[in-house]
Amino acid sequence: MKRGKRYVEAAKLVDRTKFYEAKEAFEIIEKMPKPKFDETVELHVKLGVDAKHADQQVRGTVVLPHGTGKSLRVLVFAKGDKAKEAEAAGADYVGAEELVPKIEKENWFEYDVIVATPDMMGVIGRLGKVLGPKGLMPNPKSGTVTMDVTKAISEIKSGKVEYRLDKTNIIHLGIGKVSFGAEKLAENYQTVIDAIIKAKPSAAKGQYIKSVALTTTMGPSVYINQK
Repeated sequence: MKRGKRYVEAAKLVDRTKFYEAKEAFEIIEKMPKPKFDETVELHVKLGVDAKHADQQVRGTVVLPHGTGKSLRVLVFAKGDKAKEAEAAGADYVGAEELVPKIEKENWFEYDVIVATPDMMGVIGRLGKVLGPKGLMPNPKSGTVTMDVTKAISEIKSGKVEYRLDKTNIIHLGIGKVSFGAEKLAENYQTVIDAIIKAKPSAAKGQYIKSVALTTTMGPSVYINQK
């Protein structure tokens, strides 16, 4: 596979045989040639669990101390006072049943996260086939099915992210932008790693964290020494 000039230059900064300390890895990322946009820094954590087993699932949420660098748009399904509360808390869109045909028939996806009050889950259930594949279904475990819509919106807007295991037992997560600098990225990284370690299933045996890699949107992988 032919790589672009910028990728080749960035790859020269990385020793593929070496595992770096986190801060050193972010310093390398900081030195890489920059494209014309602010790249996302992505974290990839391979775990020694089996996602096929329900008791070995790893999933949760964490608020990144420096946010993600992305402004998330929040849609809230709520009625009455809770709808007013959601609007006051800064939700980008608020509605109820009337949004179902808009999402189903008009393919409306101008939002990144959906929050819902528990009484609205019957309505949202009708959208499961549409929202599920896009990872947009609200879930009590991620704090997006709640009566406290103000708290949910505030956390999402301030950098709350959800991490979850994929079918290959890897967690993929954006943890900030290259422009954050090594120090802030390292703090976001440590917050996520601590959360993943805390979420270790009791059924997990042997080595829990198998490998940790960092990439930028268009850059090479940098492997981290995570014991």
